This record gives sequence, structure tokens and C-alpha cells, in this order.
Amino acid sequence: MHSAAQLRTVADYQFGAGAGQALFPPGVDRTIQRSASGRPRQVIQDGDRLVSLGTDGRFTLGLAGGQDLQAALDPPAYRVVVGDESEPYVRDGKNVFAKFVQSVDPAVRAGDEVLIEHERGELIAVGRAELDASAMLDFETGMAVLVREAAR
Repeated sequence: MHSAAQLRTVADYQFGAGAGQALFPPGVDRTIQRSASGRPRQVIQDGDRLVSLGTDGRFTLGLAGGQDLQAALDPPAYRVVVGDESEPYVRDGKNVFAKFVQSVDPAVRAGDEVLIEHERGELIAVGRAELDASAMLDFETGMAVLVREAAR
């Protein structure tokens, strides 16, 4: 159940073509941690969590998985960009607030897993969008992204 090929299919569906290949390339050793019922819960590679698989069948990104996706997907796909003002807070694991969002993939919807980048293009965190793209840019208050894991 849930072979690497099936995990690639889920990733391509969730993040777009090429995401599955980036997260789960053939021939790369990875560990799939499973629940007692055999359902995949986490995918680990080289000691780092790539993704967790939620009960809803969608992935939540680990920082290592975010780095793989960032390399595979052309900007602005699944990206929320912040500047110097909020970077230290995001690196500390604090959430991204709408007023600090400089740009965002217009296709991002609330609930999507996103890559949080500094304006230099460096991945600084991964998380879940709490607002859709237009709201992130329009709102002056409110949480835009719930940070799950940050680069230190």
C-alpha cells in the first residue's frame, strides 16, 4: 500500500507535475513510517522528514521536502515571499503575517502547503496557507501562513 509510485502520484496531484519526481525520485533510499494499520505517516530521507501524509490524503511538508520542491517547481509555484523585516521571526518558527507578504503564487488557496522564501530566493520555512493569495496581499492584519518547520 502506498508505493513510491503512488506517493509520486499524490505529490503530482497536490503540487503539480514534477513534484512527485522531486520528492520521491526512483532509486533513492527513503524510509516510510507507517501507522499500525499500514497507512504511511511520514517519509524520511537521510534522517530528515520530507513529508507527512495526513488522514485527508494530502502531504504536509517538512523542510527537506520543501527544499526538493523549491528546486523542482518554477517560481512562483507554491511560494510566499517575505523580506528582511519578517525573516528572523520566520526562521525562529513564528508565523507569517499578511502585512509582511511581498508576493505570493496567485494560485495559493487557504489550506495549501507553501514554501516561504526570503526575497533573495532562499527557502526559510514551510507551512500551511491560512489565507488565499489575494487576501494575503490585500489584508494588513491576520496570519497568512502557519509555519510548520523553519530553517535555522
